[in-house]
Amino acid sequence: METVADLLLAREHDSTTALLFEDRRITWAEHVAESRRWAAYIEGMLDADAPRHIGVLLANVPEFSYLLGAAALGGFVLVGLNSTRSGPSIVDDARRTHCQLILTDSEHIHLVPNAVNIAGIELGDRVRGPVVDPAPQDLLMLVFTSGTSGEPKAVRCTHDKVVTPGTMLASRFQLGPSDTVYVSMPLFHSNAIMAGWAVALAAGANLALRRTFSASGFLPDVRRFGATYANYVGTPLSYVLATPPRPDDRNNPLRVVYGNEATPGAAAQFADRFAVTVVDGFGSSEGGISIARTPDTPPTALGPIPEGVNILDASGNVCAIAEFDDGRLTNEDAAVGELVNTAGRGMFCGYYDDEDADADRMRGGMYWSGDLAYQDADGFVYFAGRSTGWMRVGGENLASAPIERILLRHSGIHAASVYGVPACGPGDRVMAAIVIDDVDSVADVMEFLTRQPDLARRARPELIRICTELPRTATHKVLTRKLQRQRWNTSDPVWMSAEPTGPYRRLSELDRQGLEKSIGTDLRR
Repeated sequence: METVADLLLAREHDSTTALLFEDRRITWAEHVAESRRWAAYIEGMLDADAPRHIGVLLANVPEFSYLLGAAALGGFVLVGLNSTRSGPSIVDDARRTHCQLILTDSEHIHLVPNAVNIAGIELGDRVRGPVVDPAPQDLLMLVFTSGTSGEPKAVRCTHDKVVTPGTMLASRFQLGPSDTVYVSMPLFHSNAIMAGWAVALAAGANLALRRTFSASGFLPDVRRFGATYANYVGTPLSYVLATPPRPDDRNNPLRVVYGNEATPGAAAQFADRFAVTVVDGFGSSEGGISIARTPDTPPTALGPIPEGVNILDASGNVCAIAEFDDGRLTNEDAAVGELVNTAGRGMFCGYYDDEDADADRMRGGMYWSGDLAYQDADGFVYFAGRSTGWMRVGGENLASAPIERILLRHSGIHAASVYGVPACGPGDRVMAAIVIDDVDSVADVMEFLTRQPDLARRARPELIRICTELPRTATHKVLTRKLQRQRWNTSDPVWMSAEPTGPYRRLSELDRQGLEKSIGTDLRR
């Protein structure tokens, strides 16, 4: 079994293919040499008695790729820090993963005290540097994702966990040195690493990086770099489709676009508009379960249920097959359960330093995903939500509890429940139901949200429902599922913000109709 170090060293003398970034062209041979220099620098900074963990807070720049190579060759663990989180949250993520050092740049240096700006580092000429001989099961990277406790967890990514999908996808799509892999998804996310960076490395292809995703810049980049393959997670295809169509849209070098959780219909529209094969699937950073779409998969389904995966209730019993009446699920209580890998852990390598979370995922020798689902009579799986307060926004898991805590900082809010309601796709819109002293103070609540430094853009509620009380059980627990089912169809006032930082407005009947139309006959809820 190969490691990331093996794949890198196979490129050590490759001066034909390259890393492409803006107007720069860096051969793989130069990339390997630069990774060695970074490994040597980091080795000199490490405390031998502490975990060899290095936090990286960067956009998709060449240095991020060099540091991935340095981690593989130097035997340390790269911790991908999510730059969309607030500064205090990033510091806490680094602390919990025992980062000895955080490397960042001028764009992000203000977020983290005592971080090291890569612009001020002189690497010197030590090209050889340290080279270790890692095993496939050795830890390479930690990737953050949201968890059942409401706080992000660090998912363990071994060499094997990175190499396996990279090699598989390179082979599946017949990619080689003449191809260019375009990566605009953030490299702190597992999708960019396993479905982008590792694919280029395994194929010996060109790797084209963009700092951050741009819908308007996507096709110009594809043409400029000669990209034949691209990856995505979540809604980027829809954003590209929203750009004005051009008569030459189909005149581009792309052959394959691969990713997961595209908006229903977006994959087919994208494929038709840009004359490219789009392959959409379903998975998570943990890697315990992966579901691939097939040509006959219904538009709102994830794909056929894989061998060794089942949908179980809380007692471990197999759930009933879903029954429908005019497109609506009629036996939700019996049919909806948790997606479980009954064959084992799949590619799940555990969370870092969190035995309780590991035990929650692995129960009875099976991997419990935390994803609710049901399947129809033809064996196709439909996503039904998160079992433990998770939402899926922009292709990433998002926990509700931290948002509730932020809302409750406001002295006028007495109770709050945050949950996901259907978006136009597998993901969720963030909705909050709150109980406040005075409905006339709604404007103050909205303004309060804009002043919270630890409320990420994607975590800001798109919809806010003003309640006199929240539905509760006999033990005073909020019936969140009831709120989710009602969505915006309530006599309570509901306010909506159409943009992540935009103003809120009172939801009108026309707005309600538009929201319902946007999800159509969505069977996922």
